[in-house]
Amino acid sequence: MREKRGRDSQIAQKWELMKSEDQIRRAIEQGDFEDLPGKGKPLKLEENPLGDPDWELAYHLLKSGGFTLPWIELQQEIDGEIEAGRAALREAWERRKVRQQTDPRVEEQWRRALERFAEQVARINQRIFDYNLQVPALPFQRVSLKLELEVEKITGS
Repeated sequence: MREKRGRDSQIAQKWELMKSEDQIRRAIEQGDFEDLPGKGKPLKLEENPLGDPDWELAYHLLKSGGFTLPWIELQQEIDGEIEAGRAALREAWERRKVRQQTDPRVEEQWRRALERFAEQVARINQRIFDYNLQVPALPFQRVSLKLELEVEKITGS
């Protein structure tokens, strides 16, 4: 019985959403949104309407000074490390493809590049774990890197 009520509630919510979307579409077709103030100008997203007004000045000063939340800084660092690791492995892979027939040391160099990349992935995954403990909500969390998938993206195999 409870499941049926839950399902009925979901159907009602979807129906309301469809009706709202239909009303918005009709309003757009009729040109109801044509003469809105600020049309063609960028949105001012500097103010947080849900933020505490007592903290507004402090947030403004931090943002103006180039500061951000620690978990956002960590996210940016992780992104940089991932890209640097991928770039180094991609470069080693390209060297391997070009010199494979002419240089016997290429396979050893590729093996070492893979080992370094595996170590980087382990470090990055630890940082992702730490990051996931800091983020304020589940949607901000990141998944760990999978070594095999990362190598496969670069080598195509």
